[in-house]
Amino acid sequence: MADEARERLGGTSAADDARRPLADALRPKSLEEVVGQEHLTGPEGVLTKFVKGGRLPSLILWGPPGTGKTTIARLLAQASGGHFEQLSAIFSGVADLKKAFERARKRRAAGEHTVLFVDEIHRFNRAQQDAFLPVVEDGTITLIGATTENPSFELNAALLSRCQVLTLKPLDAAALEELLRRAEAHMGRPLPVTEEGRVALIALADGDGRYLLNLAEDIYTAVPEDAEKLGPDEVATIAQRRAPIYDKARDGHYNLISALHKSVRGSDADAALYWLARMLAAGEDPLYIARRVIRMASEDIGLADPQALQQALAARDAYEQLGSPEGELAIAQAVVYLATAPKSNALYAAYKKAMKTARESGSLMPPKIILNAPTRFMKKEGYGEGYLYDHDQPDAFSGQDYFPNELGRQTFYQPPERGFEREINKRLRYWAKLRGQRKKERGE
Repeated sequence: MADEARERLGGTSAADDARRPLADALRPKSLEEVVGQEHLTGPEGVLTKFVKGGRLPSLILWGPPGTGKTTIARLLAQASGGHFEQLSAIFSGVADLKKAFERARKRRAAGEHTVLFVDEIHRFNRAQQDAFLPVVEDGTITLIGATTENPSFELNAALLSRCQVLTLKPLDAAALEELLRRAEAHMGRPLPVTEEGRVALIALADGDGRYLLNLAEDIYTAVPEDAEKLGPDEVATIAQRRAPIYDKARDGHYNLISALHKSVRGSDADAALYWLARMLAAGEDPLYIARRVIRMASEDIGLADPQALQQALAARDAYEQLGSPEGELAIAQAVVYLATAPKSNALYAAYKKAMKTARESGSLMPPKIILNAPTRFMKKEGYGEGYLYDHDQPDAFSGQDYFPNELGRQTFYQPPERGFEREINKRLRYWAKLRGQRKKERGE
């Protein structure tokens, strides 16, 4: 049974397999064997169509670690009949690229095409990325770049315009379970874990097939055939509690703060707490989160609940006083308060409208009635003339216009009938009514 599985998956002899990591021994031998990327490798997948059509364009494969980028590149090179050459942007420079391009030119002269696979291509700087342009454009190489980072942020527009970007997904539970079944067939015995341990193992893999197989190999090595099966705790011990995939300087950072912000905006306190916990568990700076929570208070709640901003500021101050882990609870309190507060972006929208008008209207002077006149000349020029001191007026409201004369009265702030802004709306309507009355009284 095990020998048949080895043959089906393209394995070599038992002696060879003993020297190879499990993840390498189980590397797919065709696109059909690639798991978890059916949108690319299935019957209607774009890669399948490339292979059937006999045309392989230059590609950028974007996806998290352990999702099959290197394997797919090898299989595409094999299917196209090209020579596969691999470089890593971490260890290669311009000199290495030039040598690879020269080898590709020699192969081309001999009638052989080169598929150049560049792992971590986002690590190349702008000049290094530009070096690919002429050899991709004239067909010297077909480039397949692999990146875990968003290509639109990390790769030059010129290079992107010459490549097709394909997105690989993290492997789901079904795909990871299939990899475990293949590992068991290859090893000739079940993985020595309980059902709960198997679930924990798949969860720990976090969508990374290579990590799953490496961890499975560690378990096979650590647990004799006649030993008790491992439960979730023992699996976690062998895994050394892998940290979630998260790079504070790159996509993971922005994706998770976006998820937190939108969960708060969507009044989902539970989801907001989850994304907060994800960020903190991955080592995000709590003060960065606290600053973003302050922003959420003004952008998405504003005057619908004026206490939201105070809660956010208090959480930031509490964390600065207490540090981790005690201070993180204050941030969680602020997140839940904001998520459950009435929502309004009226202040945010009003600010943007006012800023747009200010930029477009130029350097208009305030009306003279609201300018101070500290000199005789300014009094003679009419500064302050006709100004009505509101506290001396009925209802402490004069109803005068304070916009530039050339601009006329504008309306920026339009609060909804939610939360505290209901009360503000009452005031605004009352003042608008009084403004009209005062103007009539003054004959304006």
